[in-house]
Amino acid sequence: MKRYLFLAHRWLGIALCLFMAMWFLSGVVMMYVGYPRLTQTERLSALPELDAARCCADLATAIAVAGERHAPQTIRLAMVAHTPRFILGFDKDRFVAVDARSGARSSAVTPEGAVASARAFMSGADGTYEGAIDEDAWTHSKALEGHRPLHRVQMADPGGTLLYVSGTTGEVVRDASRTERIWNWAGAWIHYLYLFRGGIFDAYWKDIIVYTSLTATILAAIGLTVGLLRWRFRGHYTSGSKSPYRGGHMRWHHLSGLAFGLFALTWIFSGMMSMNPWKIFDSPTRLDLRAYAGGELDAERFPLGVAQALTIFAGNHFHPREIEWRLLDGKGYYIGHNDAGQTLILPSQAGAVPLAMFPIEQLEHAGARLVEQAKVKAKTVLTAYDFYYYGRAPHTMAGTTEKRLPVLRLEFNDPLATWAHIDPYTGAVLRKLDLGQRWHRWLFAFPHSWDWRPLIEARPLWDVLLIVLSIGGFLVSCTGIVIGWHRLKRKQGKSGRKNPPVSDVSNAQAVSP
Repeated sequence: MKRYLFLAHRWLGIALCLFMAMWFLSGVVMMYVGYPRLTQTERLSALPELDAARCCADLATAIAVAGERHAPQTIRLAMVAHTPRFILGFDKDRFVAVDARSGARSSAVTPEGAVASARAFMSGADGTYEGAIDEDAWTHSKALEGHRPLHRVQMADPGGTLLYVSGTTGEVVRDASRTERIWNWAGAWIHYLYLFRGGIFDAYWKDIIVYTSLTATILAAIGLTVGLLRWRFRGHYTSGSKSPYRGGHMRWHHLSGLAFGLFALTWIFSGMMSMNPWKIFDSPTRLDLRAYAGGELDAERFPLGVAQALTIFAGNHFHPREIEWRLLDGKGYYIGHNDAGQTLILPSQAGAVPLAMFPIEQLEHAGARLVEQAKVKAKTVLTAYDFYYYGRAPHTMAGTTEKRLPVLRLEFNDPLATWAHIDPYTGAVLRKLDLGQRWHRWLFAFPHSWDWRPLIEARPLWDVLLIVLSIGGFLVSCTGIVIGWHRLKRKQGKSGRKNPPVSDVSNAQAVSP
């Protein structure tokens, strides 16, 4: 049995140590430079201010010219290339843009329109059009599905920023600075094996990651087992060491494997869990957002005009860069977002007074309808982060949206024990967490990123620990690569001696007695 373990570890290591070394190295890069994305704060800070004097067409007209059979699920108003534009979202990842001045549906975005949008977004910088793409190295993201094709515009700013403009709405939807692009070749591009995205391997990309990491997990588990079997817990080898290897790469591999093998096993396994292998974390539970809203977004629920709303916002010293239409408990609200990411709520009735937050009681009443045939068994207003609701740096996977406090958590008594977090500042349902998704937190986010709140709040301790352990995993992998290379060379040498060239055979026969 031991022999089979040794052989399995040897040949799996030869096949996979290079992948593991790349994962550990790229993981350290990703601690500080994440995959390019345009955060909400970055986007809002770059948008021009909405001007009541230049706005706006009637909402009913905008919905009508969109030409869709169903009411929109989301409605936003923002400046695109210095022109106010309604962005209406239908179903999943499907958007329609409507010019808010003329009330006409916007046509396909032209190269000239994309450059104008990019220049307005990055005021003061010139831009060069680089063509339209469906997907490239910096746009492997489901969040961009409704915006493809994407127009690439290279800006002439000091950071060498590459902007991506939506082919549907004309908005800038992603930015990638020169620094991000350079570091990501050694970071996310390697870590997520994006070399397999596009081309003939694209359909198998997820499976390649899942099964490679599964095999690497088995490799790490076998290696740890073999390392323990080879360690003399009682007594010593003839060399006086507890390891049978006197020196060289074998000794380094054995000792580093014992020291860091468990961490390597944990990280490889949790990395596999990030891909939701075999859809084990998928949930049949769906939040009923229409019931939560109390109806559909239609113009009748917003009697207060947009220009009037902007005037009221300005009268309260609040200057929105974007307005969002929100329906809660059947009542219409304007949610204003300013350049700092702050919000203000304006009920859409004459004489309404702006609110900083929705009343918690109103959110509880509406939120009770989120899970069909289930009741709220517990409700909590979080005023501090906890294990399931916490903030991370914007470039990290968990830092894509700002996690503000307080936040309302509702816990339901359905079979999957669903939780919902609701933002009092906007009324948005931020996230659903059922039993499977909470397991995902334990099996992926926590062991892979070590995002335990007391630890990430104790930086640079978090940085030091992860870097040291990553170096340890990298050392295990690199010594495995060297050992594997020497093994293959010896194997090749033996094969060559068993099958000598014809000339060598002839010479041997000639001198034989």
